[in-house]
Amino acid sequence: MYNRLDSLSSIFDYVVEMRRYFHMNPELGLEEFNTQAKIISELKSFGLKPKEIGNTGVVCDIDGKGSKRIAIRADIDALPIDDAIDKPYKSRKPNACHACGHDGHTAILLGVAKFFSENIDLLEGSIRLIFQPNEEKVPIGGAKTLINEGVLDGVDAIIGAHLWQPIECGKIGISYDRLMACADEFTINISGRGGHGSMPHQTVDPIITGAQIILALKMITSTSIDPLENSVLSIGLFNAGSAFNIIPDKSVIKGTVRTFSQEVRETIFRRIKEICEGICTSNRAKFTMEPIFGYPSLINHKSIVKVIESSASEVIGEENVLHIKPVMGAEDFSYYLQKIKGAFFFIGAGNVDKGIVYPHHHPKFDIDEDALLVGLKVFIASAINLFK
Repeated sequence: MYNRLDSLSSIFDYVVEMRRYFHMNPELGLEEFNTQAKIISELKSFGLKPKEIGNTGVVCDIDGKGSKRIAIRADIDALPIDDAIDKPYKSRKPNACHACGHDGHTAILLGVAKFFSENIDLLEGSIRLIFQPNEEKVPIGGAKTLINEGVLDGVDAIIGAHLWQPIECGKIGISYDRLMACADEFTINISGRGGHGSMPHQTVDPIITGAQIILALKMITSTSIDPLENSVLSIGLFNAGSAFNIIPDKSVIKGTVRTFSQEVRETIFRRIKEICEGICTSNRAKFTMEPIFGYPSLINHKSIVKVIESSASEVIGEENVLHIKPVMGAEDFSYYLQKIKGAFFFIGAGNVDKGIVYPHHHPKFDIDEDALLVGLKVFIASAINLFK
């Protein structure tokens, strides 16, 4: 099997071509109709029978000689960002850019499809290719929609990956347990009583109240949460007022909470409410809090990670398989792992020497395209070994 992986040059060239096509023609979540059509066209050219799913997604089975079915998932949507890279494959669409690597994920999975369609004798079971739309739109996501439409029916295990700029190209990052966090949001609307800045005693100041709430919220993770638990609470917005000498009626606070444990998640949101109640009562203000619960934490299944690690060690070298700490970003691949066994890993895509240094969701984000070959090899080897 591995001698065939050594001759992937033509498929790698194809994967690079596809990645650049999708990068030049990005589409936002729930708008990926041209992306869907291109994926279907490519799969049909391999003699496969893809189907539409989730409105703008694609699912396709490659049937081998066994009964076990392994799924591989790639997300296909772009971000509402203007592309600022100085490359021939720069996005042709304003306010649409693959600044997270989903173009590479889609291209790698098409490469996997091409390889197995040409080497179907290696399949001791069936491969289900899942091209998932709308991963970026928290809390909606695309995984739940596809699951509800039966994308996991008959699937024994699922694997997926993310091109990851913080890891050097040529390596992958794995975790045997926690990998990515829950991503929740909250909005706090504070109502006071406005008035002239020279007469604060006649007002209920929503700015002072909001400032006190923000300072208290930042204490939650250090005073209410076990220090051995991972948790983050960050404030991203505090808006109030429009003039220097007028105390406004209202203020708004928005922030994010990142956790792994459901218990920690519930504790933080309970404490947010308690803090708002206490401070608003003491300041004679009122408030409403609107939580938005995003994707659950991504917890890998150890048995599947073990196969990925051993497979990757064989095809890219044991020294290039890194055991990494969890990250506080989120991924709706977590929904698949709540239903069946599976695992998610990171494919190193950064390269300082090539100037590939900008983080995900940055207008100048790009990948070292050599990472596509790494992903191709690891997915193919892992899928074959999972059948065993």
